Amino acid sequence: MKRKTKLIHGGNPFDPHTGAVSVPIYQVSTYKQDDIGVHKGYEYSRTGNPTRHALEQYIAALEEGARGFAFSSGMAAIHAVFSLLSAGDHIILTDDVYGGTYRIVTKVLNRLGIEATFTDTTSMVEVEKSLRPNTRALFVETPTNPLLKVTDITAIAAWCANKKLLFIVDNTFSTPYWQNPLTLGADIVLHSATKYIGGHSDVVAGLAVVKDDQLGEELHFLQNATGGVLGPQDSWLLMRGLKTLGLRMEAHEENAQAIVQYLSGLDTVESIHYPGLLSHPQHELAKRQARGFGGIVSFDVGSGDKASHIIRKLKYFTLAESLGAVESLISVPARMTHASIPSERRALLGITDGLVRLSVGIEDHEDLIADLANALQG
Repeated sequence: MKRKTKLIHGGNPFDPHTGAVSVPIYQVSTYKQDDIGVHKGYEYSRTGNPTRHALEQYIAALEEGARGFAFSSGMAAIHAVFSLLSAGDHIILTDDVYGGTYRIVTKVLNRLGIEATFTDTTSMVEVEKSLRPNTRALFVETPTNPLLKVTDITAIAAWCANKKLLFIVDNTFSTPYWQNPLTLGADIVLHSATKYIGGHSDVVAGLAVVKDDQLGEELHFLQNATGGVLGPQDSWLLMRGLKTLGLRMEAHEENAQAIVQYLSGLDTVESIHYPGLLSHPQHELAKRQARGFGGIVSFDVGSGDKASHIIRKLKYFTLAESLGAVESLISVPARMTHASIPSERRALLGITDGLVRLSVGIEDHEDLIADLANALQG
């Protein structure tokens, strides 16, 4: 089954009870039982809901995993996965992860006795240096937010398997349309489904997919125990969004590449971060492990004042925290998505005050380039 076909027919696209081609929204909290413990597969909607279950089967099929799980936000999904760890465990993470991931690790997990090391996961040498006797897991974003660094999933997976570590990949930027980490050896794949999977700035959600049934049982226990589940309305919205994911991801990338080409000719732009650039340090790796380069572009204009000036002059790029929507969005990570990371660490990573992140939408790219030209050259 080809990818666009799988987006329409993957998982369980029809309601088994009525044959409805759009799975109904089961707005229900509890379910009638025929006898004590005798039911039709559902007891209470925190534990399982037919609409959410359809979404969970759907994302499991798209990521080629054993089981999928839907959460009330991307951070709820990350929290549930991190809850597989215990006090005294150590986890290695990509150095320039999303600010919310950095925050939960350094402000929440640390209080529970879970240790962490942030390292450059594009370098196996640096990864190996981070290993401790109590290391239990490795978490990567690839491409990263906001510097678009690419980690070799296959190489890390082999290393983790050798060291008996849990390997977790945040696949938000690539989506299952461009990249499938489980097929490359990862154990768990995560998504902030608020972004490309939902795609329309109308839902907050998180998804996780595991490679095997054992991990599935463990994560389902945690999902049910902690209760950060996705509601049926939002589950339905994600299923609707997923059906057009392929069309949208191709449009996002086409526009992003046109914008990168435009930005590359400007003296006012100090650096551009995009895996599709031949000059990107991991360009060949990105070509090898993914089917596309995505719709996120970051570039540095040299100072926070210049970044603010650009943002005030834009018409079609909306200043907003999120990404992955049909409309183009712009943010300054140092003051927005990554503000929770200490300034000295941001400087070390290259997340400068002048770094601007574009989430390129599906508008006509000529309009987007004209909008940028007016802001950058004005």
